[in-house]
Amino acid sequence: MSASPRRGCGRTPASSSGSPTPFPGGAAGATVDSRERFYGAVFLGYGLAWIWAARQSPVPSAAVRWLAGIFLLGGFGRLLSMAFHGPPQGFQSVLTVLELALPPVYFWLSAADERAVAARTPQRRTGPAGAGRRDFADTP
Repeated sequence: MSASPRRGCGRTPASSSGSPTPFPGGAAGATVDSRERFYGAVFLGYGLAWIWAARQSPVPSAAVRWLAGIFLLGGFGRLLSMAFHGPPQGFQSVLTVLELALPPVYFWLSAADERAVAARTPQRRTGPAGAGRRDFADTP
């Protein structure tokens, strides 16, 4: 019986220097290291964009929709990977479910803060001065 290749993370073998490596089978190499560092910077920027949006008042619904859409695209990417390469490690499957389930909730909630602020703020009159209102001087 041959050993099947392991999927996902978990306990990883040691490199030739004896230190554990984050990739099954040994060191990642320059290409994988470069790619992972790039993704780290992209994820940092994505997280900072969410923090920026959440700290605005009202929370900008367009920004939330864009960020949720990007999140949803990541979930679709994972589904494509599953279709072509099979299921990933269990935790990655949980992340896929979250990436597909949360964006619709964010889309639904995206304008909630803007609506709440608009409901608390008095409406400004539009049009020419005095249009549509009667002053006491106009009363017979």
